[in-house]
Amino acid sequence: MKVFWQVACLLLMPAVFALAQSQWQATEQVETYPITGDSGVDLYASIGERGPKVGSEVRAIAHTNFKLTWTRKYEPQANGACTLTTARPRLIIIYTLPKPAIKLSAELQKKWDVFIAGVRKHERVHAVIITDMVKEIERVSVGLSVANDPKCEKIRTELQAKLGEISKAQRQRNADFDRMEMSEGGNVHQLILQLVNGR
Repeated sequence: MKVFWQVACLLLMPAVFALAQSQWQATEQVETYPITGDSGVDLYASIGERGPKVGSEVRAIAHTNFKLTWTRKYEPQANGACTLTTARPRLIIIYTLPKPAIKLSAELQKKWDVFIAGVRKHERVHAVIITDMVKEIERVSVGLSVANDPKCEKIRTELQAKLGEISKAQRQRNADFDRMEMSEGGNVHQLILQLVNGR
């Protein structure tokens, strides 16, 4: 059985706008899906059967997704330019994690506790990567100015181009992290071995 972690997914600001940046914190939500089994092997097999789908076929052990919306204010300037003076994010990070549907034996519960703690630690790194992306978007957005744009149209196109590059970098960072974690001897590999084999 091949099971992967996956994160779903989704440039200098003038000092005068630094104070305009909002102080914000991501909101976190945890969703669970039920699994069953009376051994580590059975629990892992249940994860493979019931885990959240990545794409149309591969199921994941855990999933970190996010919802991101923005409050933006574009202001035409006297010289004909347009400046983005406010970019305030609302970020919700959503973890989907496995959860045994029945009470486990004391020995299996200990193994499970180690496994799920490792899963949570892995997914928190994805959350940090997402949060870093949003901070970078905020950094390049606030104070962005485009000349000869009195209707604030060109600035939106320029901003979207910057956001595309930031999003691409975030996806690559997630992929690199997963590749390292899931390689033989990596943290994910070790977690699975400990759950299935107890070693």
